[in-house]
Amino acid sequence: MLTKEGQSRYMMTGLDASDYNRKQMRMLVAQMDEEIATGQFDCTLERYRERIDTFNRPQLTIVKPQQPQQDLGALWDKYCEYMQPQLASTTYLKDYRRKYTNHIAALPTRDLTQAIAIKEHLLATLSPNAAKRVLTYLAACCKWAIASGMVKTNPFAGMSEGIKLPKHDNDAINPFSRDEMVAIIKAFEDTRPHYAPFVKFLFWTGCRTGEAIGLTWGHISPDCTQITFCESYDTALKVRKCTKTGKARKFPCNAKLKALLLSIKPIGAIKDTPVFLAPNGGMVNNTKFSTQVWKGGKAGDKTYNGVLQGLMDSGAIDRYRCLYNTRHTFITLMLAEGLTVSQVAKLVGNSPAIILQHYAGNGVAIQLPDI
Repeated sequence: MLTKEGQSRYMMTGLDASDYNRKQMRMLVAQMDEEIATGQFDCTLERYRERIDTFNRPQLTIVKPQQPQQDLGALWDKYCEYMQPQLASTTYLKDYRRKYTNHIAALPTRDLTQAIAIKEHLLATLSPNAAKRVLTYLAACCKWAIASGMVKTNPFAGMSEGIKLPKHDNDAINPFSRDEMVAIIKAFEDTRPHYAPFVKFLFWTGCRTGEAIGLTWGHISPDCTQITFCESYDTALKVRKCTKTGKARKFPCNAKLKALLLSIKPIGAIKDTPVFLAPNGGMVNNTKFSTQVWKGGKAGDKTYNGVLQGLMDSGAIDRYRCLYNTRHTFITLMLAEGLTVSQVAKLVGNSPAIILQHYAGNGVAIQLPDI
């Protein structure tokens, strides 16, 4: 270093040749040049040695602790990814990725610290049953997030338990009477003959709608005396999957059901061909059938005359019930005919406990024996 007086000064830095040290030395040289120009240069070099000493001190890297994820939407996305391998594809897509994701997206806030406000919003905008379900799923999500180290507390834990549900639900187990079933079948034969076999099959087997839609001729014995229910078809997602319980079941056909299947079985039936088809030859669409053919009503500019609406107008049935009540009707009538709970459960793919809880005694006349 050449001072203003023309004297040379030398100083060994002892620094490693790192990018950091080079940068610091360039800054120090600039400072020394400025001090030489202004006459403030320290000829003893002590001030500069002290500065160099600071370069040798280890540089501390401050790592900020990861903040717990407080956004409910982000947590739910991660929870869905975790749950996907454990769920049926339809359950994952329809419930986790559609229904509950939409509920969360519609919340006025997704801040976990606002759990009370979220609960109040759900109760104000959804039915008690739906609000209870959403809160239950949110609690499960946060429970998983705690175990994963993403959050420290579960603000939704136990929150759904305080929601009281109505004692009676008109959309629950509400079977048709035998006379109503006969009237519905007759109305389909007269006005919608293409769908009459489909409706008869639902009433006479009690199978789930998706199971009937997904049924192929390969699932029925050649003589139409036995049906194997092992698959279900979701027309909204166009997904074929196993039954709701994940188990196949054998269903014996009585004479009436056998005759129905033989009457619609095509010559040289191919095993992968669906038993029931839409008028255009494609798969039966559950949503369109339920809303346009079964119930009826307006869809855009079109008005559909539903079979059940016509029966209600004529007084043949007293109230509307959804298509799934064909299953409830079969179960109730089978119990009334004297089949045991276990027998009915085996036929429809339910557990005896479910039959006892929801069906036994529902619509079945009870005679009190003498004691």
